[in-house]
Amino acid sequence: MPIARHGTIELAYETSGAPGGEPLLLISGTGVQMLMWPDAFVAALAGRGFCVTRFDNRDAGLSTHLTQAGNPGWLKPLIRHAAAPYRLEDMAGDAVAVLDALGWDRAHIAGTSLGGMIAQTMAIWHPSRIRTLTSIMSTPSARIGTMPKISTMRKLMQIAGMPANGPEDAAEATVALKRLTGTARYPIDEELIRDIGRRSYERDPGSEADGFRQRAAVSASGSRRKALAAVRNPTLVLHGDQDPIINVKAGQATAAAIPGARLVVYPQMGHDLPQELWPSILDEIAALAAQAPARPRSPQPADAR
Repeated sequence: MPIARHGTIELAYETSGAPGGEPLLLISGTGVQMLMWPDAFVAALAGRGFCVTRFDNRDAGLSTHLTQAGNPGWLKPLIRHAAAPYRLEDMAGDAVAVLDALGWDRAHIAGTSLGGMIAQTMAIWHPSRIRTLTSIMSTPSARIGTMPKISTMRKLMQIAGMPANGPEDAAEATVALKRLTGTARYPIDEELIRDIGRRSYERDPGSEADGFRQRAAVSASGSRRKALAAVRNPTLVLHGDQDPIINVKAGQATAAAIPGARLVVYPQMGHDLPQELWPSILDEIAALAAQAPARPRSPQPADAR
């Protein structure tokens, strides 16, 4: 698997689709690997003319794990931001390093949850590298829409505390998490989710501390609402109105912060990308890409003119 480098951080990535397609970078959420973008979804994007790259964030999968930074836990980063070993700006720099490794001057960027926050940060700090921005089930601030119900928090903690002693344990934990974050209207494909859980464990079992370090980055990075007002990239915001992890008001706040952003709220969608909604989501991303200025043509050799 190819590796991009951002200082001492190594980032594993993979690319699908025709090399000449519209460049699209997918950014994953907290505590999950690139595999959480399902293979069939990636293939469907490639079928829409995109050249798609997904990658493991730092502290996930085959990318660098900052184990030496320890476990900041839940509370410490909220009280003392210095407890976070890195910020969202650093993770945005990781994504730019992947673009550099691919030789992509600019790309369409789409991120879910934490990935949406990283994508927003890219639009703020690296606007020249972005063609369009798609923020999915995400938030412009750690203080907006990020306090689940107590019952949901308890279940999340219970799932996080389930020891994964092998691929099958990891598969069941992943299914349990998706059951919690999904909704009854869009039942999960349990075999697909089990497969993602198994494969993720086999790539790298990870640790609870990895996810805590990523969450600490969110807490320590503050609000992006004011900075997002300067974003001029065509922007799409997707959110479910039954999201139990990041409330829909966070998606509404993201769209309100970015001039001209298109907000699409899916009824009865949770913190998930239900297969039944893939056609609509693909249509929205493709329509957004069509709004971007045309890519400059590569210069032709003199004898080819």
